[in-house]
Amino acid sequence: MKHKSVSIRMSGLGGQGVITAAHIIGGAAVLDGKFSTVNPFFGAEKRLAPAESYVRISENSIYERGEIVYPDITVIFHPHVITLGKSYTMPFYDGLKSDGIVIINAESALDFTDEDKENLKNLKANIFYVPATSIALSVAKTELSVNMAMMGALLGVTKIVSMENLEESLKERFGKKKFIASATTAALDDAMKTKFAKTEQLIERNMAVVKKAVEKVKKYTL
Repeated sequence: MKHKSVSIRMSGLGGQGVITAAHIIGGAAVLDGKFSTVNPFFGAEKRLAPAESYVRISENSIYERGEIVYPDITVIFHPHVITLGKSYTMPFYDGLKSDGIVIINAESALDFTDEDKENLKNLKANIFYVPATSIALSVAKTELSVNMAMMGALLGVTKIVSMENLEESLKERFGKKKFIASATTAALDDAMKTKFAKTEQLIERNMAVVKKAVEKVKKYTL
């Protein structure tokens, strides 16, 4: 996917690391020599409440901030965003640009309503699925790595940042210097660190999750 600028909306549930993923992708873009801004939308900072984050990546300076209303890409971290409407943006493809990309964490294709199917077809939307939860559990042994799998799926579909700089951004996030976007994200980072004996193991396992998701993400035809 080659564009001078790309807007990404990430939607999930509290505790899935939606905000963390946005910061890591944004950081990788900067390391790639691009410009990036990240804007989280926390809402009620509690587990399983809707959460969104917005990432802008461009070859040029970025002046826009805040919510992305018209994304090129929307990344769905949990099927309940779609099936139960657990999202600040409804329907999940609202504002998606023509020929845009939707990446969904689900073990198999979701049963879209006829209206959603028709709307997605009219948008010429490109739908992709990745079993992010099962990848996280099998490779990293924790659901806290679902966001890593979703980043891997994003790379697999778009190559929007380099794998090398994604790893560097991950190291910066979980290195010695503590990164704090909010109390909740700090707690999630700490929870992630407790799952691994050393930071090196955290990086290694989570990069393995990313790479497995690159392999497993598949396009779906409506």
